Amino acid sequence: MHILHSAISNEVTRDWQDINYQITPKNLMYPIFLTEDENEIEPIEAMPGISRHGINRLKEHLEPLAAKGLHSILLFGVITSLPKDNMGLHADSPQNPVINAIPIIRKWFPDVLIACDVCLCPYTSHGHCGILQSNGSINNPASIKRIAEVALAYAKAGAHVVAPSDMMDGRIGVIKEELITNNLAHVAVLSYTAKFASVFYGPFRDAAKSKPAFGDRKCYQLPSGASGLAKRAASRDVEEGADMLMIKPALAYLDIVRQTKDAHPEYPLFVYQVSGEYSMIYNAARSGAFDLKAAVCEALISMRRAGADVIISYFTPVVLDWLCLRSKI
Repeated sequence: MHILHSAISNEVTRDWQDINYQITPKNLMYPIFLTEDENEIEPIEAMPGISRHGINRLKEHLEPLAAKGLHSILLFGVITSLPKDNMGLHADSPQNPVINAIPIIRKWFPDVLIACDVCLCPYTSHGHCGILQSNGSINNPASIKRIAEVALAYAKAGAHVVAPSDMMDGRIGVIKEELITNNLAHVAVLSYTAKFASVFYGPFRDAAKSKPAFGDRKCYQLPSGASGLAKRAASRDVEEGADMLMIKPALAYLDIVRQTKDAHPEYPLFVYQVSGEYSMIYNAARSGAFDLKAAVCEALISMRRAGADVIISYFTPVVLDWLCLRSKI
């Protein structure tokens, strides 16, 4: 007779059943929006509890998190007063808030890994992730050249990891070549390998001021049912030299997480619990639909169970609080 209750009858035996899916600070990466206004904290209406930070206000935000074990952050630049153009001039200009912040953060928090999102959409007047042809379609060769320039600028500023999120074909190989040529081969490339066209990005586009001025991104982000394309994208990125792979969004694509981990178990696999997932859980908990901690922990554990090694989550600060109260969740 198979009796299951005996295996989960107390806390210790329950822990033994899910020990491979525990969440620790090493399993979390915290996404941060950096604004060009150095002294500001700007709450993001679509993402309650999340703000854009100017560099002069960032230390006070990160200090307690670092004390609780924060291991890694993912930086996004947001510009409002600097001009935007067709080429994303300020994606790598001296005024770029990420480039200015990297060496300061490294000095403040030498043990925190800094990853930088690499894309043009927050800096282009059209809001798309690449350079456009005159007819509005993507110019892929020009796009990957420009994306590689931005990645190189972040690496030169001191980023430990560059993370291209644009979904242009061939950008991993070009970025790796640029890093090697410039004696920056030690900088890792975390590829947004399978980034699906998703409604769950809505709050992020408000946060990053990156909504497309026209059209959508369905010609370069993956269709929601495209498991075959996701597999091909992962194989392509591995062949081009990616150091780590990422699936985005998370909850609606856990089958893709499992598929990717099974195909490439030797590569660290990241998932991004995106803005819409964050806001959905946060607002449901605030309305009384369920307990916030229980919902967040269940979601994170499901991602670990599917094969994620690292979870990029806006919930990282509260999860670190919970981990300080208990050795694991």
